[in-house]
Amino acid sequence: MPSLTARASALPSLRRNTHYGIAFGSIAAIIWGAFLAVSRHGIGAGLQASDLAFIRYAVAGAILLPWVLTNSPRTLAGIGWRRGIVLSLLAGPLFVLIGASGYLYAPLAHGAVIQLGVLTLMSVCLAALLLREPLKASRILGLGVIIAGLVTIAGPGLLEGQSLAWKGDLLFAMAGSMFAVFTLLVRRWKLNAFATTAVVSVLSGAIYSPLYLALAGTQRLSVTPIAMLIEQGVVQGLLSGIVALFTFARAVQYLGAGRAALFPALAPAIAILLGVPLVGELPTIAQWCGLAICTLGLLIALRSGAAQAR
Repeated sequence: MPSLTARASALPSLRRNTHYGIAFGSIAAIIWGAFLAVSRHGIGAGLQASDLAFIRYAVAGAILLPWVLTNSPRTLAGIGWRRGIVLSLLAGPLFVLIGASGYLYAPLAHGAVIQLGVLTLMSVCLAALLLREPLKASRILGLGVIIAGLVTIAGPGLLEGQSLAWKGDLLFAMAGSMFAVFTLLVRRWKLNAFATTAVVSVLSGAIYSPLYLALAGTQRLSVTPIAMLIEQGVVQGLLSGIVALFTFARAVQYLGAGRAALFPALAPAIAILLGVPLVGELPTIAQWCGLAICTLGLLIALRSGAAQAR
């Protein structure tokens, strides 16, 4: 009887955690979609991946530096230097450099679907294998529906492109794999979401910014329209570099790495929709259908956690 009472009292908390996790995961997915579209816009306007990485971490690092300096800087807010460096390698400038460089060879549809598709698949599989998170039938079914939706969104565009498109696809897959490992480590080490975001941003900015200025200088940035720099600074630095990293880390805390990793599957559709005003790519009927399919797959996959909360 006491165990039943304890279980009943825990149900509201489980429901609340699920709702919070869905909210945080959705915010991260929307921002990631904007990040993909804006990255493609910047590359198309003449910026390079190194420029985007500098803008992202110079902005994010400057904003979060005061917090790190006032919260146990010797231990990086309790995260530790070893863990901080590992996480910064996975979700820092190298991640942006690899992912954004893919657009030099492949179009937006490739980057949106392959990068986030690999992230979703690897995160779910790694969470099941290494964290022993249960891989229930509903999650497997939902994952299959999500994959079908991603393929529908990409459509023929996934097979189109220049002969060098495979290089971009490989870079997108590498970036997705890196962030999947980042997701796994945040969950395994049970790290605070805001501290993780701050440490990755500040370390990345402190290490990468001087290297960029010494090797590349500011010539390309100085001839870039101010509107483009503001766009990149807000989306890359503030939203993607801080808000998305924080909200996704919170989603991982509330939902687990496997379930939280399902949300990036919504970002490709958002990226393609934002591509209308930014890169002039109009969404097709198939892409609208793909968005609906991805949403259905996400709902199916999240049912396992909702059922536990009842």
